[in-house]
Amino acid sequence: MHYLDYNEKKQHGTGEFPLEYYSVDEHHPRYHMPFHWHKETELLYVRSGQIQLSLDGTSHLAGPGELIYISDGSIHGGEPFDCVYECLVFDPKQLLMQLPAIRHYLRKIERKELIVQQHFDASATELTSCAGDLFSLLRNPPSGWELLVLGKLFELYGLIFREGCFKVASTDPVNQGKIWQLKPVLEYIDNNYRFPISLEDLSRLAGMSPKYFCRFFSAIIHRTPIDYLNYYRIERACYLMETEDLTVTDAAYECGFNDSSYFVRIFKKYKGITPKQYMKTIYRP
Repeated sequence: MHYLDYNEKKQHGTGEFPLEYYSVDEHHPRYHMPFHWHKETELLYVRSGQIQLSLDGTSHLAGPGELIYISDGSIHGGEPFDCVYECLVFDPKQLLMQLPAIRHYLRKIERKELIVQQHFDASATELTSCAGDLFSLLRNPPSGWELLVLGKLFELYGLIFREGCFKVASTDPVNQGKIWQLKPVLEYIDNNYRFPISLEDLSRLAGMSPKYFCRFFSAIIHRTPIDYLNYYRIERACYLMETEDLTVTDAAYECGFNDSSYFVRIFKKYKGITPKQYMKTIYRP
């Protein structure tokens, strides 16, 4: 996912069927994943290659046939490595919780009383096999696919509960509360990356001293605040060059770089090539 709103406001699927499927490879404009969150649950399934993901500060390296479960509200982002991955974003409350017997289980997850395991690797054979079947249905939907997909989602949650793939939430809300303090910081970067942003601006939004904020931000995002700001600006510049046909100079200015030579230097730091070289690699279907 190349660029996503930090707090995604788009509707996933329709009101009648709140579920949306994405297939992402290196040619997709949202291939890379800056940190963001959304109110829906997300399943990420790796078809090939690897993707390094961070979920609320916990790092996971997922490979082919592995599944990542991303809870609603979780701050997540990552970097793919020659990867093809698929995402299913859905609202369990609207989609799966109509029957009281089902609600009894899923409400515990919705209320954060139970925290579902984030990473299912090759050892979770039955569960990853179920996920593979689910994404196969989404990839090539047959007649009646909605019913089949719902059946697989129910099966997936059934396996999660049967195998105990969850933990009881901590009664100490302090750490989770601090993670939420990053959300206004990420929103601010999203809304103001075109303009000058200082470390003091960001630390003030989090209600922390600059020194403590740097340590905390790095622990969750695995980059310093300024490093992440530059990374995000470069990702936005790539997105604009790909989707809006902006020139290198225009993309630089649009993304907060007033010095074109500095933009080229920072771009090469994150992408390994110059902006002009990158322009030649852009896939034009």
